[in-house]
Amino acid sequence: MYRTIQDFIADWAQENDSTLKVYKNLTDVSLNQKIIPDGRSLGFLAWHIIISLGEMGEKAGLKVSAPPEHSSAPIKASDIAAAYEKAATSIASEVKGKWNDTMLQELIDMYGEKWTRAATLGSLVKHQIHHRAQMTVLMRQAGLKVPGIYGPSHEEWSQFGIPAPQ
Repeated sequence: MYRTIQDFIADWAQENDSTLKVYKNLTDVSLNQKIIPDGRSLGFLAWHIIISLGEMGEKAGLKVSAPPEHSSAPIKASDIAAAYEKAATSIASEVKGKWNDTMLQELIDMYGEKWTRAATLGSLVKHQIHHRAQMTVLMRQAGLKVPGIYGPSHEEWSQFGIPAPQ
């Protein structure tokens, strides 16, 4: 849980950079990748993260620069990456500009429950991490390079002159 706005901003910057690396490795063709025929596609998951930033942000009283909740995803990976970058930057700016450390412990209505603002920010981060992980599996299935997030990806070990662990 976040105790200061700066704690969130620092964590968000790292997670934003990691998620943006994933988005920037997507291709237009890969957006249709699914594990099962009626499952969520890579493009859907990428768009869902963006939409959720706006939807959750709005419920928390923030004006996030994100597409409307029920909008359709673009067909170009670069457009999705640009929308993510804009929404993620907006979240940080809104939190930094409108909230203070004391407000993080205030309760707000989220999905019919009372969450602290700090817990809401934590949920935003965890939600993004969860779907980003799903995206990396679909990326691998689509034959895309998966960037390292919390350590080197399988492909990145060779840059260190070390075989990837088995």
